Amino acid sequence: MKSTRLIVLITGLLSSGAQATSFVISTDITLSLTLSSTKGTSGSFKDDKIVLAAKDDAAAFVASEGEIRGARIEAAFESIRGGLSDQYSDQQLATAILML
Repeated sequence: MKSTRLIVLITGLLSSGAQATSFVISTDITLSLTLSSTKGTSGSFKDDKIVLAAKDDAAAFVASEGEIRGARIEAAFESIRGGLSDQYSDQQLATAILML
């Protein structure tokens, strides 16, 4: 239930600057599930301390449409991209971090 509220909030934030499409939302949810289940050397991303520590930075990044880029979100992007291909945008990754 908490994730549903978060998705609604994020969708509202994203739609203020541009229309959020169902494709983008489903891609973000799929990415979140991928981050939750992808196995790396230290387990899934949902257990990755670097990624979890970036939640506040991720919220600021999403709310500012990428203008606010804290050190923790940058470290999380680097950590995630070490285990995934570069097919996801920074905005999608930040949104997925919020859903973990």
